[in-house]
Amino acid sequence: MSFTKTFNKFLALLLACVVLAACASRPELISKSAVVPAGIDLSGQWRLRAGSGSTPPPAAGGELTIRIPPKDSRANTGRRPPGGSSGRSSGSAVHVFLETGDSLKISQTAHGLFISFDRAVVEEYTFGENRVVSIGPIEAQRVSGWLEGAFVVETMDAQGSVLTESWRLHEGGNVLVREISVTKNDREQFSSQQRFDRS
Repeated sequence: MSFTKTFNKFLALLLACVVLAACASRPELISKSAVVPAGIDLSGQWRLRAGSGSTPPPAAGGELTIRIPPKDSRANTGRRPPGGSSGRSSGSAVHVFLETGDSLKISQTAHGLFISFDRAVVEEYTFGENRVVSIGPIEAQRVSGWLEGAFVVETMDAQGSVLTESWRLHEGGNVLVREISVTKNDREQFSSQQRFDRS
């Protein structure tokens, strides 16, 4: 076998190893249950307690938070974050998929959850979903569903940063606790807890 053929095989093998290593380093989101736990209903009007929790800082480039459009929405196609940023910065892009508000209205059905933030933005989640969501050029994988009595949403950007939100009832259903975290490479970059009282 000639040196050139041997060298070419070595390069092909090396390239294959690099590709496999790159794929292995990105986490994989595990689908959540579509079955609503017995007796759990997050529906209601909720008011954020004063001083409860904070939101993550914007991603590199100063991007502001933007909602996830519903999967059948075409109205926001091509929408970009304010300031003209494309969102393709070297930092995490998952922050653009986080919505917050002081006043929430939650409607729970047998198959999904609708969350209205400050009567301005409504997020729609389908229990057990595992799909790609996008805002303009920014794409992310999202899974949502039930895990140990909590409704959990995980959103992962192309860099492997994962935004995790969980919603759980406390104090006999009169308090809604929302936990938010952003992780990358198993390292927590941000975490917060918000508590909402039923109004």
